[in-house]
Amino acid sequence: MDEEARARPRNEHGQYVDRIPLDRVLAVFEAREDRARPLTASDVMEALDCSRRTAHNKLNELEARGDLATRKVGARSRVWWVPMTGGASESSTTASETAEEDAVAVSEDPDSVPDRRPAVSNAIADADLPGSGPMLDARREALSAAYEYLADHPEAKKADFLRDVYHDYPAGFESAEGWWNAIQPALKQLPGVDPPEERGHIWHFLGG
Repeated sequence: MDEEARARPRNEHGQYVDRIPLDRVLAVFEAREDRARPLTASDVMEALDCSRRTAHNKLNELEARGDLATRKVGARSRVWWVPMTGGASESSTTASETAEEDAVAVSEDPDSVPDRRPAVSNAIADADLPGSGPMLDARREALSAAYEYLADHPEAKKADFLRDVYHDYPAGFESAEGWWNAIQPALKQLPGVDPPEERGHIWHFLGG
């Protein structure tokens, strides 16, 4: 782990403290040369140099409080834009149409596939993970993070999960090996996951 990662503050659960305020996310939209062009989670992720999960969380928060609007476009993409009010209804319609057109060319965003969410959420809820109560919830969150990581990195090794997921979502495990021994059997059962046939080989994400 690099020095910057070590210096990041953690909360009482050992997770990194969020350092990206919502105003910074809105600033990404304000910085567009074309104010009618919607943005994807990837656009925000690149502008803020954050994870896809963080970008989605921030965008969803802004949508919930009414600062952004969103819609699914195409088969597997979602875009966000700043809603226009009052007499700008015609412009708002144009922005919505532009969103749909732009999204056709946008790279697929696994985290934004609504059709897959229920199946994944149900599989995570039913996963055989140790613990109960808040500890079980934390381990389900860790499993979800591992799944999202694989969706973002369709070819990943065990070491990648331990380096990039475990430290953010330790879920009460004192060692990375203990964490992996609990998470990887459940990860194998999630939709679209193609586990390696042998230890140490590459995990693949098939999507869908």
